[in-house]
Amino acid sequence: MGESIRYCKEMCLVAPESPSEQARRVFQTFDPEDNGFIPDSLLEEVMKALDLVSEPEYYVSLMKSKLDPEGLGIVLLAPFLLEFFPDQDTGIPDSFPVYHYNGLKQSNHNERVEYVQGTALVLGFEDPMVRTDDTPVKRCLQTKWPYIELLWTTERSPSLN
Repeated sequence: MGESIRYCKEMCLVAPESPSEQARRVFQTFDPEDNGFIPDSLLEEVMKALDLVSEPEYYVSLMKSKLDPEGLGIVLLAPFLLEFFPDQDTGIPDSFPVYHYNGLKQSNHNERVEYVQGTALVLGFEDPMVRTDDTPVKRCLQTKWPYIELLWTTERSPSLN
């Protein structure tokens, strides 16, 4: 019986979530369609979820006008993060090597069991997507990094099955 393993040697990828990473994750729970923005009516809830000052009459109202100066009724993720977490580096590199191993002979190219090396690109929501693939391997990694793209050294993307 074989198994499928993905791994990376970058220890910073398993570090605790930074405040800005937490903010991005919370913001995205209010943006389930992954548009990169929320209606300004949800700003107070996002701020409360992050334990930010969220007094509605003055502060939230001020933040709405600051984050939506055109009055479009939306708050974009990037300005939100810049406002509340201006100097935070996530510590996650823009790219890092990844490795995949599938012990099932039939799941490997030419039925030859071997490690496959690739490069993971961690993009921001505002970056153009490379759209390298839509495989189960990528979907699995997207649970941690929603804007990840994978570039493999082989012509075929590795298989989980």
